[in-house]
Amino acid sequence: MAKLFGTDGIRGKANVYPVTPEMAMRLGKAIALVLGQGGRRQRAIIGKDTRLSGYMLETALASGLVSMGMDVYLVGPVPTPALAHFAKSMLTSAGLMITASHNPAEDNGIKIFDGQGIKLPDEVEERIEALLLSGEELVSADPAKMGKAYRIDDAGGRYIEFAKNAIDSTSLDGLKVVMDCAHGAAYALSPIIFKELGCELTKLSTSPDGLNINDNCGALHPEHMAAEVVKRGAHVGVAFDGDADRVIIADEKGTIVDGDRIIAMLALDMKRRGVLKNNAVAVTSMTNLGFHDAMKKAGIRTVVTGVGDRYVIEAMREQDLSIGGEQSGHIILSDVSTTGDGSIAALRVLRLMKESGKALSELAECMSVYPQLLTNLKFASKRPLDEMPALQSQWRTCEAELGDSGRIVIRWSGTESKLRILVEAKTQEEVDSYSTRLAAAAKQDLA
Repeated sequence: MAKLFGTDGIRGKANVYPVTPEMAMRLGKAIALVLGQGGRRQRAIIGKDTRLSGYMLETALASGLVSMGMDVYLVGPVPTPALAHFAKSMLTSAGLMITASHNPAEDNGIKIFDGQGIKLPDEVEERIEALLLSGEELVSADPAKMGKAYRIDDAGGRYIEFAKNAIDSTSLDGLKVVMDCAHGAAYALSPIIFKELGCELTKLSTSPDGLNINDNCGALHPEHMAAEVVKRGAHVGVAFDGDADRVIIADEKGTIVDGDRIIAMLALDMKRRGVLKNNAVAVTSMTNLGFHDAMKKAGIRTVVTGVGDRYVIEAMREQDLSIGGEQSGHIILSDVSTTGDGSIAALRVLRLMKESGKALSELAECMSVYPQLLTNLKFASKRPLDEMPALQSQWRTCEAELGDSGRIVIRWSGTESKLRILVEAKTQEEVDSYSTRLAAAAKQDLA
């Protein structure tokens, strides 16, 4: 059976299978059958980022849900974490976010949350996927039992207050902030949040046209935000990805502060405050070894998961942890959010700066960084890693040479046909050499 769900929902090129209106309508029906059961009238909520294809998918999804007897709330362009919050606060059975996150504008996808704002576990996704691919007719409700669709006009205001409350509406007066919204889902709401808390704000990439999301801007290209920080003499810069569940930060010198450093400084602050649950933090196998050294020195336990924020969240729920995330900028703070929230993570960093009186560059010194390189190789199709003999041989050789002084992580992207090769070592020369050798071997296998 072909697999539709990746590590973060269904994703692909818009208007090409499986990201088509026909499949979106059937997905709405399948979701209603799997998640929309119960005694009362069930409801779902749909949000989206700023891609042009979002209109098409929103209409199709809503049609499928309504045809099965579910009511649908439409909140328009909002960050993914806002949609997850609404799914819980508005007592829905499902939250659907139409987004391809950091992908280019021609892509789109659908992330699915349950009524608690939690991304679906594998077994529930598999039930939905089985219905999607079964070929069977998904019988609609009787006409008298069809659902309705409602546009929620005040959704933005609800999220603004929710985000401000995440730092108890602490004043950030006096902080100069550069914000790059990637022409994405954060473009309207996040600037308001930071301004209302007192920040002196410079906005970048806040004019979406449906086609410019993530285009040489945002968390994928934080160098533009960082340069503006230096130019403006700002204290900090923040850059979101297309659906604003990720954030990358720059300090006052224009130096990039990635997710590892953000998690490290927030975890250390939470330990000082006495609110670090079970004295542990959850991160993925891609996390820099310097992070592990810093946590060990501070007496904080590190839980390592597979790559993908959903797996971090699962580990946090299982072990009752208060913080976790990924180097890419997904920061999960379980005391307030059920998923990564770029705005709230940035607000927590700004509050730490304000209350400590320290510059971000000083706070970021809480961990050292091993030289690291992530190589992304795009291929026409994926092949199982164990069926790539040249890569396997070179991988074993490189690991033997590295020993305990570094590591290699190789995996296929869960959302794109890209092979990701992560090499970490004590010197940049080693990193570059091993990365080149491994990339060459992969290309040999897939030539």
